[in-house]
Amino acid sequence: MSVNTDRYQTAAARYFEAWNATEPEALGKAVAEAWAPEGGYTDPLADVSGHAQITAVIAAAHEQFPGFVFRPLGVVDGHHDTARFGWELVNESDGSAPVAGFDVVTLSEDGRILRVLGFLDRIPAGA
Repeated sequence: MSVNTDRYQTAAARYFEAWNATEPEALGKAVAEAWAPEGGYTDPLADVSGHAQITAVIAAAHEQFPGFVFRPLGVVDGHHDTARFGWELVNESDGSAPVAGFDVVTLSEDGRILRVLGFLDRIPAGA
């Protein structure tokens, strides 16, 4: 059976682009390219839907962790309309990664994200 992994790779690349955008205009554009208009994001700390709320969650993460970038961990795996991938939040100055997790995403027909279910595997004490 042949699986087109490009669709999953593209969705994950757009997702990381959105999470790494720090300028408001770039962030809004990246979220719109990564998520369908009705798309949502859920993890242990957030449960939001729509581009404005997703943008706010990403902006809040940058406020809490200035100077950090989200990087993929491992490979993007997928089947049907679902993909999964690991990630870590890396401090660009010292390379430490205090936060890591994995996400499961459901994709729309056009390849944008309908739903993200995020899991946190490593978080700093007191966060």
